[in-house]
Amino acid sequence: MAERYDAVVVGAGPNGLAAAIRLCEAGRRVLLVEAADRVGGGSRSAELTLPGFVHDVCSAIHPLAVSSPYLSTLPLERYGLAWVHPDAALAHPLDDGPAAVLERSVDATAAGLDGDGAAWRALIGPLVDAWPTIRDQLLGPPRPPRHPLKLARFGRSAVRSAARLARSRFSGPRAQALFAGMSAHAFVPLERPLTAGYGLTLGISGHAVGWPLARGGSQAIADALAAHLRALGGEIVTGTTIATLAELPPADAMLLDVSPRQLVAIAGDRLPAPVRRQFARFRYGPGVFKVDYALDGPVPWKAAGAERAATLHLGGTLDEIAAGERDVAAGRHPDRPFVLAAQQTLFDPTRAPAGRHTLWTYCHVPSGSAVDMTDRIEAQLERFAPGFRDRVLARTTTTCAKYEAYNANYVGGDISGGANTGLRALVRPRWTLRPYGTGAPGLYLCSASTPPGGGVHGMCGYHAAEALLRDTRRQRR
Repeated sequence: MAERYDAVVVGAGPNGLAAAIRLCEAGRRVLLVEAADRVGGGSRSAELTLPGFVHDVCSAIHPLAVSSPYLSTLPLERYGLAWVHPDAALAHPLDDGPAAVLERSVDATAAGLDGDGAAWRALIGPLVDAWPTIRDQLLGPPRPPRHPLKLARFGRSAVRSAARLARSRFSGPRAQALFAGMSAHAFVPLERPLTAGYGLTLGISGHAVGWPLARGGSQAIADALAAHLRALGGEIVTGTTIATLAELPPADAMLLDVSPRQLVAIAGDRLPAPVRRQFARFRYGPGVFKVDYALDGPVPWKAAGAERAATLHLGGTLDEIAAGERDVAAGRHPDRPFVLAAQQTLFDPTRAPAGRHTLWTYCHVPSGSAVDMTDRIEAQLERFAPGFRDRVLARTTTTCAKYEAYNANYVGGDISGGANTGLRALVRPRWTLRPYGTGAPGLYLCSASTPPGGGVHGMCGYHAAEALLRDTRRQRR
């Protein structure tokens, strides 16, 4: 290691990697320090069940990575990253009939939504054309919209609750369920304002760029970012936990890809007292309970169309999904949880031995839950894929506590970087015009607890690096 750095970044998740790369691009000498033995954070893969079965430990499907205004500019394919696009972005099975399918084509999606096809085209179609503008606003730093007229149509619908929007725009269960499942990615009851924005964003991105997976596992994204950082001259040290800032080598600036709770513990009295209190009050969201499976064959879905998508939402109707998300918010464990599933090996056979498959699943649970949800998840799988249990060769479960032990950013099992309720979905980690600053000179926060929030897009790190570069330019004037 050098004796002194222009910047030290703590945490080698996608945001920490993006921050380090951006600073190297600007000619800075950068050190990236990671507690785990391998870079990746929320973008890691491992053999969790049996030898030869590669599972994504956290993130699995990546519409925001391919949409990222920054990551999409980097030559990551040079380092082996390849995107695999399933036949369809998403399938949502119901108890009867074919699955509702989010296709790349708006018209093809509409054709499978019974009498709601015209309504789907009217709601989603114009927004797909405006996706670059919507993406830049959603993934950019907090700022007034640069193209207010283009964003007005999206904003009018996005501020509403998902339940109300779905019921007002769609008359049938298929379109309502499809929209509800996408909106449930908010980890918030679907009756809350702004939840429609999650459903719209995921639906539009599915049409505009698809919901791809990384060939070989999500680890490939982090490995490509790390390789590019090293090519630019950045240094990476893994297996090193940082408890205090004093443990870091001398540097002009420090950027921490950590949660606000960790920031308070690491920075201590470096933070002004009012800021420290704000970070200490930061609200975290619900947790997750995850089950990874090694299977002796593909999942035997009952609904036609379910085999065409890598991503599946298992939750039944809008009413059922909404009830489950209300339970979680109230501290209860749903009997029929909303289950998110990914069957990557149907489209990427490199992840399992020949003829074998993996399945990635999780459901939402109250923060810090210690309840084993395996039986309830498998009941949902059996409901939509009778005979599923007969395919299971091995399974491994991850509780909220295990997730937090795996990645200290996942406080209470919260993989989203903080609660998405109310304005906290838009303004985080505290009320300020400088969300990446900490009130301490040269110290920045660059995790998913800053705008634009959770997801493998790297934009929190990019914007934090840009904030540092702007501050440096002002100081030199």
